[in-house]
Amino acid sequence: MGLPLGSVVSGRRITIAIIAGEASGDILGAGLMRALRIRYPNARFVGIGGDEMITEGFHSLVPMERLSVMGLVEVLGRIRELFRIRSRLLTYFFTTPPDVVIGIDSPDFTLTIERRCREAGIPSVHYVSPSVWAWRQKRIFKIAKSVDLMLTLLPFEASFYEEHQVPVAFVGHPLADRIPLRPKTGKAREELGLDENVPLLAILPGSRAGEVERLGTLFLEAARWIQTRRPDIQLVIPCVNREREQQVRNLIEALDVKLGVTIVRGRSREVMAASDVVLLASGTATLEAMLLKKPMVVGYRLSNASYALLSRLVKVPYVSLPNLLAKQPLVPELLQHDATPESLGSAVLERLENQQERDRLTEAFTELHHTLKQDADEKAAEAVSALLETRVE
Repeated sequence: MGLPLGSVVSGRRITIAIIAGEASGDILGAGLMRALRIRYPNARFVGIGGDEMITEGFHSLVPMERLSVMGLVEVLGRIRELFRIRSRLLTYFFTTPPDVVIGIDSPDFTLTIERRCREAGIPSVHYVSPSVWAWRQKRIFKIAKSVDLMLTLLPFEASFYEEHQVPVAFVGHPLADRIPLRPKTGKAREELGLDENVPLLAILPGSRAGEVERLGTLFLEAARWIQTRRPDIQLVIPCVNREREQQVRNLIEALDVKLGVTIVRGRSREVMAASDVVLLASGTATLEAMLLKKPMVVGYRLSNASYALLSRLVKVPYVSLPNLLAKQPLVPELLQHDATPESLGSAVLERLENQQERDRLTEAFTELHHTLKQDADEKAAEAVSALLETRVE
């Protein structure tokens, strides 16, 4: 990786603290470390990180998996340990102050540390914006007190921070850097052992047990509706682990008619790359499908109480990232009562059979891909370096 013309290269022995709480943050942290080390060859990196960051020479004070907690009940069960970890980090940072503290995602844990460090005179950065632009927008005031710089992956996030006078840099999305502009559908099918000559529907009901429970049967019933009208279609479901695979198999067995489905453990991106259409839950997977230039149908259901509450809290017109990025409904979003086997199946078939629409989407998705393809590691390092050099001056 080269260094842009005019960038600072410093021999200073600086300490950069990074806190990553999960696998995606570990990957971002490792990329950021590589780009920063080019600018600061004598830099020392310390905090909390995973295997990717440790491979780059990171010193993790606590195993990252101790922060990787999902779900309210699980968090409550570990709350004392999380407080102890936070206290230990702050004591370390106050005793041996780093030149900058960078929290990667995990805002409920990292923002408090960033605020306390900033109050102590240590510059703080947050990498990956919380969804403050979508709901609980008053969190912006806490963020403004916590960070000297926000690094966002998406351009509309940066616009939100600019409106609220919070220093921000849009760095692009790492997935846009890693996924090629032209997907290789044939190669993906070959590697997965799938028929190259028949249409393929990828089905992604989510990676968590609760999502699969809510959406799995709905998506399978939609697939059955499609298969009765297009018997030639291949159905493929990637499952994140053995537990989700067994959960999906149980849902398939519970259907009252036989449904031909290929289940793949992991490899969700390859399955999407191999597909003609994707039926999926909202989330990061919609961004991956967009970068892979795949027509998609987004479906989601919550409990009626949760949906009623979120409908009042959410301040954006769309739930899927392609629509949010484009500021228009490029992909159908069928939510709650609108998400039925028939509506989902009909939307999938329309996108499978309408070549003109497929071409239009490919063009729109490619344009969005270019927008996000910014060399995120490099842009993030450039912004952090500018902050560090400003403090030296």
